[in-house]
Amino acid sequence: MARSSKDVNRVVVVGLGRFGSSLALELVGSGFEVLGLDRDPKLVQRYADDLTHAAVADTTDPDALTQLGVPDFERAVVSIGDDIEASILTTSVLSDFGIASIWAKATNRRHRRILERVGAHHVVLPEHDMGERVAHLVTGRMLDYIEFEDDYALVKTTAPDDVLGVPLGQTSIRKRYGVTVAGIKRPGEKFTYATQESIVERHDLLVVAGRRDQVESFANLTSSPR
Repeated sequence: MARSSKDVNRVVVVGLGRFGSSLALELVGSGFEVLGLDRDPKLVQRYADDLTHAAVADTTDPDALTQLGVPDFERAVVSIGDDIEASILTTSVLSDFGIASIWAKATNRRHRRILERVGAHHVVLPEHDMGERVAHLVTGRMLDYIEFEDDYALVKTTAPDDVLGVPLGQTSIRKRYGVTVAGIKRPGEKFTYATQESIVERHDLLVVAGRRDQVESFANLTSSPR
């Protein structure tokens, strides 16, 4: 299945456990070609009909991956969760192949540091990251929360009373609260981009961006949890 040039619309997913299989199926649903690899024949058989290609392989073996055409892929995801050594070795092999974008799943911070050192470009800790996200939602008044690097966050929340009924440009939200309203969703309608002329009404949902402490403070201005 190897091709002469790399195709950014193809992704190899190594490890078809809960995380890897869910990710692989989502990629297929989004129009990507996915090669799913796992050492467990039962998992490969389970997802063979749903993925573009699926194969049983020792992903720590460069020759085995080469025979499957893995060096021709532009993107790879290492989602091995139950064997840290295999996760690290597989990531290292993919890095040696020169794959441009390697994502890897880590089970803890130490595992993440090692994966980064052996060549992973992006490392996620699904359980840890979800725990942090839920903690922000439980303790605040936000409906959704995504934190990025450098203490920057994006939240979905309702609006405080003092910004209702007037154009956003007249509310001085950025000056007063240090946040930017990026989008607005009216009940029964889709999200739309926010402009200086947009008027926020009660029960509207806002997508707000800014420093973590600022967006949390803004979300907590609402009178009650939603």
